[in-house]
Amino acid sequence: MTRPAAVLRWSAQRRPAIERFPYHAVVIAYQHHGKHFVPAYWTQALAAARDQVTHLDGDTRHLEAFLAGALDKVDGRFDYRSYLGLALLPIPAVDQTPGAAARQLARRDRLHAQLLTDLIAFELRAATDEQTPLPRMRPTSAVAAKRLRHALRAVMPALRRLSYIAEPSTLPEIDLLGRVIAAVNLDRSADERRALQISMLPVHTIHDEWMFIRVLQAFETTFALLAADLTEIIGAVRAGHTSRAATTLSAAASLLRESATLWPLLATIQPAAFHAFRPYTDGASAIQSRHYKLLESLCRRPDGTRLNSPAYLSVPEVRTAIIQGQVSLDDALDSVEQSAAEDAFLASAMREFTAAITQWRQTHYRLAVRILGPDRTGTGYTQGTPYLNDARTEPVFRHCPSTGTDAGGNR
Repeated sequence: MTRPAAVLRWSAQRRPAIERFPYHAVVIAYQHHGKHFVPAYWTQALAAARDQVTHLDGDTRHLEAFLAGALDKVDGRFDYRSYLGLALLPIPAVDQTPGAAARQLARRDRLHAQLLTDLIAFELRAATDEQTPLPRMRPTSAVAAKRLRHALRAVMPALRRLSYIAEPSTLPEIDLLGRVIAAVNLDRSADERRALQISMLPVHTIHDEWMFIRVLQAFETTFALLAADLTEIIGAVRAGHTSRAATTLSAAASLLRESATLWPLLATIQPAAFHAFRPYTDGASAIQSRHYKLLESLCRRPDGTRLNSPAYLSVPEVRTAIIQGQVSLDDALDSVEQSAAEDAFLASAMREFTAAITQWRQTHYRLAVRILGPDRTGTGYTQGTPYLNDARTEPVFRHCPSTGTDAGGNR
């Protein structure tokens, strides 16, 4: 593998152009070595480039985010967010302007489709091209075929909403896979293409890590949209628009159920492959997912024990927002008139959302037990399956209106 000549040349310029930074060369090197094993001469060159960036005019945020992710292990800041390159992806955010809901769903669907079609393209390429990155521990053809089927199933709802693919399709699966890749690639902007490329910096060269990263990124994309939806729902309840709140919450439950198709895809990971790259993810754990904790806390304010547990101590900005008075849906319902709090349509939507979250947690736990065992630590050496076992019984809402039960169905 060549040394970082392109990075050194860029840094040596008196006023290097931000848009001409050699992202491609860096990504190729990192995928060749794995982030944990990338030689010091690469990280030193990137550190020098980062020093240069601080003196440049213009919008350097994207390049700074990329270099922060590439150097997170050297800097001692490696975590779940930097591992997944979340700062580099166009993830949905809270937006309360008119028409925002439809725009944010389309934004989520575009990114979801791009992440999964990239995975599909990677698996197809690896099956025939030995030069494909992450060459170690390739899956058998049977496992690869199963992975492709699950990836196709997981991406199709978004593709239909985006009008990329018509249903039903009578094409053979291999032809449909090619059409899916072509349709998404054709509509992908240059910025989206770059974001997809530079958000794949695996820690090792194990084939299955590509799938692992893309699936976790897809989950985060959905959680971010659901958190934005909950913010809108809370605002609607406080304004007395419970019918609109119920409709949005029911749609959120549907999207969460739809995202559950990612679990069978993730389940195709080879346990031996996972255990091969897992030691090098130390410091990056899904317990650090800000979007999931935000989603959870927007449903119900966590009790004191959970708020002071590793679950929230690992996401300090979310925890701080809660302590400073972030309003949850439960809080909003407590503050409105009794008639609004007992709206049957909203109560039904809350039960629907509760069921979707509960099923998601149960599936996560079962898959973790299958791969890790019932008493093993998780990615990044966190509490792993024991933590998931406890977390799956956490109430989603403090109560569901008009049901006489708590959110877990207990009286």
